[in-house]
This record gives sequence, C-alpha cells and structure tokens, in this order.
Amino acid sequence: MARLVLFPQSISYAQRADRIKAEGKTSLLNSALMVLLVILTTTSTVLSANTIVVLGDSISAAYNMPEEKGWVNLLQQTMNEKGYPHTLVNQSISGDTTAGGLARIDKALEQHKPNLVLLELGANDGLRGFSPILIKKNLRELIKRSTQSGAKVLLLSMRIPSNYGKRYTELFYNNYLELAEEMNIPFVPFILEDVALKPDLMQADQLHPNAKAQPIIAEKIWGHLEPTLQTN
Repeated sequence: MARLVLFPQSISYAQRADRIKAEGKTSLLNSALMVLLVILTTTSTVLSANTIVVLGDSISAAYNMPEEKGWVNLLQQTMNEKGYPHTLVNQSISGDTTAGGLARIDKALEQHKPNLVLLELGANDGLRGFSPILIKKNLRELIKRSTQSGAKVLLLSMRIPSNYGKRYTELFYNNYLELAEEMNIPFVPFILEDVALKPDLMQADQLHPNAKAQPIIAEKIWGHLEPTLQTN
C-alpha cells in the first residue's frame, strides 16, 4: 500500500528524490524477503509431507549387502518411476528391537516430520524370546507416537522360526494382526513370506534375505504401500 512521505521544507528536491528512491528500494527488498520466506516455508511443508520414514532392523537395513540393493532403495526407485514425489528415509538399524525403536523414534519424527512411517520391528525381540505382551506394548507405543505426530503407519509383519514353538510363534505373529485392527492401520502380512523358505533367496544364516530376494520384498510391500499413498 502506498504511503505519504513528508519532508522538512529545508530539504532540496534532489534530497527528496534520493529519499523516495531509498524508500522504494527498502519496500522492494522487504517484499522480496517476504516472498522468499513464503517459498521456503511452503517448500519445507511439501518436503515433510512427502517423507516416509522406515523404522526397522536388519531386514530393512540391507544387512550384509550394499545399501542400494536393499528393498528400501528398490522401493524408492519404484516410487520414482511411477511419479510419486515421496522420499524414503531409512532409519533402520541391524539388531534393533522394539525398545530400541522407542528410544529413537521421537528424534526421527522430529527431524524428518514424515507423513508416513513404515514400521518393521519385533523380529529381534522374538528371537530373544521376549514376552509377546511386551513386544505388543512396545509396538503399540511406536504406532501411537507416530500417529500423534501426524504420520500414518504401515505395519510390516514378521515371523520367527517354528522351532520357537507353535504357541509362541503364533502369539508373536498375531501381535501384528491384532494391532492393525486395534489401531485401525494398514499392515503387510509376513514380508518374507515368498522368500523365507527358499534357500536360494536367503543368506547362509537362513534368517536374512539375500540380494536376490530384495525385489520380491519390495514388490510385496509396494502392493500395500501404494494404496496408502493414494489416500494421503
């Protein structure tokens, strides 16, 4: 909005002109700074709105292989090819448990401000024989903190070997199904279902999928992730 500028009568026309020019430059500079601030704020909001955090363990951390061969990176490639603007931020750590996830999720949510969290934890708890009740409690809290931050959650289900006993393995796996229903969130059935019993797709320890298995895992997760992205 234009404003009236009053000058003392002793000021010459040349001085008045210089002052008017200076006022104009200052006004233009302020306007430019305001525009830049709006652009930066909008860009920051868009970037955070298109961020997906993967919170997982070795299954998501490309264990024993180059990171670019892991399913998380392959999933990013799929999104890029299909024109989705989302960026995957992999916060997975080999050996991590649900308790470890709780210890670091707040920082991840604050730092990346995702609109979606892919939660892949619990397998190491099961392999260590932790109580299914405790595992479920920790997973519930991870989901709760994510949703309270404004992010949706896609729960990635895991299983543990059958030698842990039928009762324990069923209690463990049912945690994912029950939490998905209780918290009203989408979930992916056992993400290694198509690879876990195929030795040529598993590493020597028969616990971790190898590089050949990663595209299969990525495709399975994508089948559940894409509908979630389309509802955002």
